[in-house]
Amino acid sequence: ISTHYSPRRYSLQPASVLNPEKLWFSHSHPWLHKDRSSPAKVSFYTHSFSHARAHNTFNCVCLILRHVETFDFDCDLFGVKKIATKWKTAAVAWEANKPLVIEEVKVAPPQAGEVRVKILFTALCHTDAYTWSGKDPEGLFPCILGHEAAGIVESVGEGVTEVQPGDHVIPCYQAECRECKFCKSGKTNLCGKVRAATGVGVMMNDRKSRFSVKGTPIYHFMGTSTFSEYTVVHDVSVAKIDPKAPLEKVCLLGCGVPTGLGAVWNTAKVEAGSIVAVFGLGTVGLAVAEGAKTAGASRIIGIDIDSKKFEIAKNFGVTEFVNPKDHDKPIQQVIVDLTDGGVDYSFECIGNVSIMRAALECCHKGWGTSVIVGVAASGQEICTRPFQLVTGRVWKGTAFGGFKSRSQVPWLVEKYMKKEIKVDEYITHNLTLAEINKAFDLMHEGGCLRCVLKVHE
Repeated sequence: ISTHYSPRRYSLQPASVLNPEKLWFSHSHPWLHKDRSSPAKVSFYTHSFSHARAHNTFNCVCLILRHVETFDFDCDLFGVKKIATKWKTAAVAWEANKPLVIEEVKVAPPQAGEVRVKILFTALCHTDAYTWSGKDPEGLFPCILGHEAAGIVESVGEGVTEVQPGDHVIPCYQAECRECKFCKSGKTNLCGKVRAATGVGVMMNDRKSRFSVKGTPIYHFMGTSTFSEYTVVHDVSVAKIDPKAPLEKVCLLGCGVPTGLGAVWNTAKVEAGSIVAVFGLGTVGLAVAEGAKTAGASRIIGIDIDSKKFEIAKNFGVTEFVNPKDHDKPIQQVIVDLTDGGVDYSFECIGNVSIMRAALECCHKGWGTSVIVGVAASGQEICTRPFQLVTGRVWKGTAFGGFKSRSQVPWLVEKYMKKEIKVDEYITHNLTLAEINKAFDLMHEGGCLRCVLKVHE
């Protein structure tokens, strides 16, 4: 058995070959001590005694290590695999609207149907800020936020077959079990298998968290929690991708870019020649514009109150720009006047219920379709005159752009590798996990599309 320990945690002082006939463990044993200066490795030699006695020795080792609970422990004896608890750095949101705190977090081993991932890069999304603000009805504290990331599988729990240690993966907040009523319907990308657990910040297997700080459980977020060096996710919530793909780029394919592209391709199914209006020119809105350009839209009208965004938006396919502050009329009337009766498709990418109404009402009578992409604050309601719908307009919503995560995220990675979709162009800043509060400030200032954080130094 070989055991390896973190240099800043309990370690085992190197010892001579142990006599398994007299093997005995306790906290007071002379070779068990706190050593914060260097890592250590100890080998227990089991060749001189029986299979059964070897397992007894193994169980003794497990017992003491479970008791101490601060070891990194990964060993394999006669096919019996034990996976270490990890002590790793994470950015913890202890309270709403308070700065995130870099903490040393205990990350428990994956249980059955779970995967532990070493997160290498993670990006910030407005959904993280939304929950952090306290406006999210499902927001729980303390928690580890983050849901747009990429990493490498470190270990897997019992029954996990589709990924293995060493695989490059993207954690997916939108699960895909391929077994539930939703997955089998062929009508939606929603999945019901683990939602009951992820919605309350725990894992499905035992309804507990895999994170803790000094004994205090830390809630999971969206089933991903990527603002951490290591995270534990359900196996139905992780997509295996091409190992040649740059993780510092494709981490964006965990949320914002697919949401925008898919809103066009999957939810609205925009046709060539269509006139499209995009409300909000952040990352998701620009991805909508890119998707509409790819679909062959003839006009793509970008609507935003920040005129500085137009030059950037042109690079993603926006052909015209409208700033509502420049007009006295309601913005829906401005768009109707510009388009001889309204647009064929509109997309609300902000999360503002009054803009959702405007997006619907700027659609053409008889066939116009408006897609709600942005997430509104808790308790907000949408409204319009029923006549808007009676006369043929359609109001729809989308989650993760209608993409099935495990099946289609690898396909999106392939499209990026073939230069068929943009990803690099959305990244405006690069920082480290330790600078996460600065990254949130940049996002709120408005000049940041996506800030990618390097998680491991």
